[in-house]
Amino acid sequence: MSGVRQVTISAEEADQRLDRWLRRMHPQVNQGHIEKMCRKGEIRVNGGRAKPATRLEAGQVVRLPPIAEAAERGQPVPHVQKITEADAGMIRAAVLYRDDDIIALNKPPGLATQGGSGQVRHVDLLADALRFGREDKPRLVHRLDRDTSGVLLLGRSARAAAGLAKAFSARSARKVYWAVVAGRPSPERGTIRTGLVKAPGAAGEKMLVVEADAVEATEGAKRAVTDFAVIDAAGNRASWVAMSPVTG
Repeated sequence: MSGVRQVTISAEEADQRLDRWLRRMHPQVNQGHIEKMCRKGEIRVNGGRAKPATRLEAGQVVRLPPIAEAAERGQPVPHVQKITEADAGMIRAAVLYRDDDIIALNKPPGLATQGGSGQVRHVDLLADALRFGREDKPRLVHRLDRDTSGVLLLGRSARAAAGLAKAFSARSARKVYWAVVAGRPSPERGTIRTGLVKAPGAAGEKMLVVEADAVEATEGAKRAVTDFAVIDAAGNRASWVAMSPVTG
């Protein structure tokens, strides 16, 4: 068991939630235990009480109580899943771009972004193979549905990940999706206004389309607005379309 510690937040660790920062250091400590320590005032930031969602700043001092290992608390030790050489090679081959701050990944369809019920192979796990000499693995900053292919951005440091996450939440990051569709849309430029709702299924949750006039009456449905434009077309058989989501 480790004793009480005073940990100074570095510039690289800044702008993270307290709970996420702590779980990276002590993956055996679950969220419920972190919340309990915060409620009891055992975890403090610059001498004051803190919440799990408290954003840390460079130079702040976090007081951590003695943190027992999982086995000492009678809790099961988390199983650390190993990445196969084949999966490591696959995820590295999917890298489209890499610099000191970000990695742009070509996520294939069928690969989940994060773990969940029945998900034992996902980007968050495979990101361990994308360190490229760094001590920490890159961090997810947004998600793509499992069956959706597309560019997924990861931050190579806590600071880069926080900056990317802010850009997505503030919608200052412009998203453009390309799709090949059957037929030729008419008009060739416009806005699609409909709705989406999550629906359970045998293979996990799926997003289903809800007609615009039925969104208010459908529990859990949210409005979805997307601008589109036809880039090119093969007669009336198929079209290459660019789409930019306005609502998500």
